[in-house]
Amino acid sequence: MSQPHFTVADILAVTGGRTGLGGDTPINAISIDSRELGPDALFVAIKGDRFDGHDFVEQALKDGAVAALVTEGRGDGAGRIIVPDALEGLRDIARAARERSRAVIVGVTGSVGKTTTKEALRVVFEAAGSTHASIKSFNNHWGVPLMLARLPVSAQFGVFEMGMSAPEEIRPLTRLVRPHIAVITTIAPAHLEALGSLDAIARAKSEIFSGLEPGGTTILNADHGQLDVLLEEARAAGVGRVVTYGEARGVDWQIVNIESLPESSVATVEHEGQRYELLLNVPGRHMVANAVGALAASHAAGVEPAVALRALAGFGAQPGRGARTRLGPSGRPLLLIDESYNANTASMTAALDVFARQEAPGGRKIIVLGDMRELGTQSAELHRSLAPAVLAAGADRVYLVGPQMQALAEALGQGRVAAHTQTAGEMAEIVVADLAYGDAVMIKGSNGVGLAGVVEQIRNRFERA
Repeated sequence: MSQPHFTVADILAVTGGRTGLGGDTPINAISIDSRELGPDALFVAIKGDRFDGHDFVEQALKDGAVAALVTEGRGDGAGRIIVPDALEGLRDIARAARERSRAVIVGVTGSVGKTTTKEALRVVFEAAGSTHASIKSFNNHWGVPLMLARLPVSAQFGVFEMGMSAPEEIRPLTRLVRPHIAVITTIAPAHLEALGSLDAIARAKSEIFSGLEPGGTTILNADHGQLDVLLEEARAAGVGRVVTYGEARGVDWQIVNIESLPESSVATVEHEGQRYELLLNVPGRHMVANAVGALAASHAAGVEPAVALRALAGFGAQPGRGARTRLGPSGRPLLLIDESYNANTASMTAALDVFARQEAPGGRKIIVLGDMRELGTQSAELHRSLAPAVLAAGADRVYLVGPQMQALAEALGQGRVAAHTQTAGEMAEIVVADLAYGDAVMIKGSNGVGLAGVVEQIRNRFERA
C-alpha cells in the first residue's frame, strides 16, 4: 500500500489545528474548489475576492472531501480541521511539502512568458523524471501555496510560477518555494499603474532572488533594457550563479538565428562552443526565447540538452497564449489563434509579428484586440504605440474592445477599425456574425477584458462543420 501524501496527523502537526478525525486518515488531494475534489481530498476554505470557501464546506464534505481546513470561528462540526487561519494553514502545509522534498525546484517569473516557460520546463522535466508543475496560472498568494502543498514526495523536479502586480508580492512566494533555480523571462510594461517604471518592475521581479537556495542559479533573459538592474539585484542578493540567454551578444545561451514559419519555429542556439538546433511546434521569436529559457534552466538542473531538445520539439502554445485551432471543414477551416489570456506591449507586438506571417486558410485575416490593463498614466501612449505592428500584420479587419483601445483607434485612423465596442460581450456578437470558414482570426487582450468568452463563442459556432 502506497504512503499517503499526508495524514490528518501530519496536517495537525504542521498547522497546530484541532479535529475529531482520526490521525491516520489519509489526505491524497488538496483543493480550494469544492467542485474539484480528488480522492481523499482536503478542502481548504480560503476567502477570495469573490467567494468565501467557508460557504462551501458542507457541500465539499458531501461531495467526498475527507476533511475541511477551516478558520477558527467559521463553524465547527464533523470533518473539520480548525486552525487560526485557513490560508496560513495552507501555507504551513506547503512549507511541510517543500521541507521534505528532494526535488530540484525551479521558480519562474517575468512580465511576459511565465506560463509558457513554465510549461516548456514541465515538458522537458517530464522527459527526464517525475515532475510536479503549477497548473494554469496559479501564481499568486493562494495559487503558489496550493501548488506547493501538492508537491509529491517522489517528485524529482518541481516548477512553480510566481506572479505579481505590486512590490513585495513575489518575496513571500519565493520564500515558500525556495527554488534552486530562479528564471526571469523578461521585463516589459506590465503593472505600470502600481510600479511606475520598468526599473521598478525589474526590482519587483528580482524579489525572487530572496528565496533562492544557497548557491542557487538564476536564469535571465538578456533581451531587454533592464538586465543591468537584474544583475545588480542578483549581486545584492548573493546569487551564486547567473546564466543569461537570448539574442544579445555574449550571453551564455545565444540564439544566433531564428526562422519563424506559419506553424513552427527553427533556431540555432550556441552554448559553450556547442551549437544546438531547436525545433518548436509553434511560431514566434518570443516562443523561441521562452524555450531557450527552459533549455538553460533544465541544463542547470542537470538535464542533458539532447533530452531537452527532443522534448521541446513537441511543445506547442497553451490555451489563451497562442493556441491554434482549426475549426470546421479540413479543406477550408477557420483558423482561431487564442491569445486571450494576457496583454502588454511586448506580448501584443510579438503576437502581431507572428500574425503578420500567417496566411488565412482561404479567406480573410481578422484581428480582435482588447485593452492592455494596469498601464497607468502611460496607457494611452502605449496603446497608440501598437499602430505600426497592427498595420504590419496585414489584417483585412481590425476589431477593438475596451475604453483604452480608443487611443489605438485614433492612431490607426479613420476607416481602419471595423468596430470598437466597450465590452467583449458586445464584440462577440459582431465577430461571430462576420467570420466565415477560411478566415484566420487572432484574439488578444488582458484577461480582465473577457476575450476568452469571444473565443468560446467562436468555437461553439464554428466547431460544427
